[in-house]
Amino acid sequence: MKSKTIILIHGMFMTPLCWEKWIPYYEAKGYRVFAPAWPGREKSVEELRKAHPDSELAKLKLDQIVESLEMFIKSLEEKPALIGHSMGGLAVQLLLQRDVAVGGVAIDPAPPTGVFTTEFSFLKANFPAINPFLLNQPAQMSFEHFQYSFVNTLPLDEQRAAYDRYVVPESRGVPTSSLGAAGKVDFKKPRRPLLITAGEKDHIIPASLNRSNYNKYQGPSVTDFKQFPGRDHFLIGSRGWQEIADYCLEWLGTIE
Repeated sequence: MKSKTIILIHGMFMTPLCWEKWIPYYEAKGYRVFAPAWPGREKSVEELRKAHPDSELAKLKLDQIVESLEMFIKSLEEKPALIGHSMGGLAVQLLLQRDVAVGGVAIDPAPPTGVFTTEFSFLKANFPAINPFLLNQPAQMSFEHFQYSFVNTLPLDEQRAAYDRYVVPESRGVPTSSLGAAGKVDFKKPRRPLLITAGEKDHIIPASLNRSNYNKYQGPSVTDFKQFPGRDHFLIGSRGWQEIADYCLEWLGTIE
């Protein structure tokens, strides 16, 4: 990979802390690594939890996140490679069509506008965040919801440890705005290479939905797909995360 800069983009209900293992791992391989926070996510997990319900958080939308990330990326000395997880993966897709990176990896990305599934796990896992009766209130994910949506393959002690360390309240405006213009991907527009990955056991973003996302792309631009067997949605932070990190870096190394 020509660029020596990597941007890691977190997803919903998370902060940059979710990349705490990836940052030194990539830095040890000679890369400059940044994990910029979404607007309002610069505080600690404990502070964000104590602030719930935060009226400012409730106003956050996807377009604000993408614009903030684009501004940060353009402040760098070179175009970076992007790696995003979940809604951060959709952000990667949106940023690539703005031509601000040398390539990107969307790990179990939230679906762009028009890409949908009726799989039960997807509907069950996502409904609390898009409940139409609570759109003006930020969502606080319960441990039971996190167990089902993010860490359904992990033992109880690891589920609890991940929840206690990483999970923060979220704006319902982010996923609902992703259903409209803010989440629109031009699947025919030329862009830099993109890898979309899926976790075989992912409940909140089923592997079939990731493949539908991948299959939407048309034209000559490089688009690849990888499914990780036995993995749930939190594959970036659970045991064996190095396999995911290594695969992403190896794939980025193929970019010309």
